[in-house]
Amino acid sequence: MSNVQTYNYNNQPITFEVIGEGKPLIILHGWGSSRRVMLPIAKSLAHIRTSYVLDLPGFGDSPEPKTSWSIDNYADAVESFISNNFDSKVDLLVHSFGGRITLKLCSRQFGKEKIDKVLITGGAGMKPKRSLKFYFKKYLAKILKLPLLILPKELQASALSKLRQTSLWKSLGSGEYNQLSGVMRETFVKSVTEYLENCLPNIPHDILLLWGRNDDATPVYQGERIEKGITNSALVIIEDSGHYAFLDKPKQFASISEAFLKGK
Repeated sequence: MSNVQTYNYNNQPITFEVIGEGKPLIILHGWGSSRRVMLPIAKSLAHIRTSYVLDLPGFGDSPEPKTSWSIDNYADAVESFISNNFDSKVDLLVHSFGGRITLKLCSRQFGKEKIDKVLITGGAGMKPKRSLKFYFKKYLAKILKLPLLILPKELQASALSKLRQTSLWKSLGSGEYNQLSGVMRETFVKSVTEYLENCLPNIPHDILLLWGRNDDATPVYQGERIEKGITNSALVIIEDSGHYAFLDKPKQFASISEAFLKGK
């Protein structure tokens, strides 16, 4: 059995679903995803953990925040959720964008006091290697915006909005960016342009990094960087799987996760 509830964080509703029994396990999804994608993991661990599977603000059944959020804003919301719902330490299992939030949380004093074991799969937050194509697009975007700078300030916003609707401009952005608008577009930019290497030395937790060998969203080298930066971390690679290793290889993922969570 599971039940869906809502947590109110500063007038920001956060939908979450509770599944299983045992020690609390907070599950965070990736960008553009929702709790529903993570439910199979929660169900596979229901005999050892009570999972609290969140829809982060702007995703799933949780409405968008009224203003754009940074990673710190998301970390503050999750910190509030944990502080107000649990007296003892909790474990975390997170994917992709949820990894960014978790690196922030674990590097805080709060994380050291309230978070126990952490499993990160396909975690984001490390500065990616950039191709020549990326730098060409970035340079071209600057050239396209240059003429707008000579316009009166009151006309610049309107002109930039029209530029962003052109097929040329849309071809320069990521697929995720081009599908967004308003608050979540600004939130996306804030998130992907903040790199979290500086958080790693401040994280004392036992952390399992569980990566798909063929992950092309957050490649294995990013998991290797996290492992190198966090003393008590270990990287495990799941062959023949990608960014959603828990969907590609569900039984193997669940088995490894259970062994880690039950271990001392």
